[in-house]
Parts: sequence; structure tokens; C-alpha cells
Amino acid sequence: MVDAIVFIVSAIIILGGAVGVIFNQNPVHAALSLIASFFGVAVLFILQEVHFLALVQVVVYGGAVVVLFLFVIMLLGVEEIERFDDEPIPGQRAAALIGSVLLLGVILAGLFLSGPGGNRGAVALTGKPSQMVPLTTDPNVVQLANDLFTRNVFAFEATGLLLTIATVGAVVLVKNRGGEDLVVDEPGTSVR
Repeated sequence: MVDAIVFIVSAIIILGGAVGVIFNQNPVHAALSLIASFFGVAVLFILQEVHFLALVQVVVYGGAVVVLFLFVIMLLGVEEIERFDDEPIPGQRAAALIGSVLLLGVILAGLFLSGPGGNRGAVALTGKPSQMVPLTTDPNVVQLANDLFTRNVFAFEATGLLLTIATVGAVVLVKNRGGEDLVVDEPGTSVR
């Protein structure tokens, strides 16, 4: 009975947060609604006794990813409406389309080329079999680390590269918005 009540309350929080993300006009409020939805999912993970995923849900998604969203929102500013038919960089749409197709190809190759690897698990995109052997005495975190940093290291590094590119892109878009770089006085040299 208690599990059903926790599930219903969490589901209401998740759905309310999702609706808030979609219908909030203010992007900061939408990001806060997304945090509420992530916390509701974390409660559902705890209900299923998957505590590590609940921790990852709160720390990685509720913390790092939403903070990155808020950082980009605050950095870019949301006061003005921009026109999307102007291209500040010539050929950027074609490059984005080609990059998207290549990324989709890598993802699909990882899914469909990873076939069964016998009793040691599936062979990943790196070609290495899974390090997670059934009925091992290693803790779950050790098994996860072995699998993540051997078999799935390509996906791990690609995710880090994608987040770095997104952050650098946001900084580049904002750098010359006013036409001039921001001048910062050295300490003690300002004119009074």
C-alpha cells in the first residue's frame, strides 16, 4: 500500500514536471520543472531498490546536466527573439545535417554491430567482449567500472566530447554578440 502511494505521488511529480517543461514560457522555470521530474524518477528508482541509478539520476541529471542548461540559458540570454533563417556561419546547416547523420550512423552501428559474444556478453562497438561475468563476487561498482572503461569507452569519450563541444559552442556564440570583447581592468588600475 505504501509503495502504491509513493508511486502515485512520484508519477504526479514526474508528469507535472514534464508538463512544466513543455508549457513554461520562461526557460529557467522549465529547467526547474525538469529538475522536479528528475527527482521523481529518482524516487521511483529508490522504490525499485536501484539506489545507484537513483544517485546517478540526482547527481548527473538533476545536478550537472540541468546546471549546464541553466548556465547556457543565462550565458546566451533569453530576452530577445532571434531569427532562425539567418546563418551566422555559412554552411552550418549542411554541416549540422552531415554531423547528425554521422552520429546517427555511429549509434546505429553500436546497436546493430554489437552481436552476442558468447557467455561473456555482447561485443560492443570497440570489439571487446563484456567484462561482466555472471555470478561474479566483485561489487556492482567494480563490474560497472570494468564494463564502462573497457567495453564502452568509446561511448563514454564521445559523450564527454559532445558536452565539451556544446559548452565551447555556447561561449563562441556569446563572445562577440556586442561586437567588442569585454575589457576587464587589472586589480588596482581602475580610474576613480
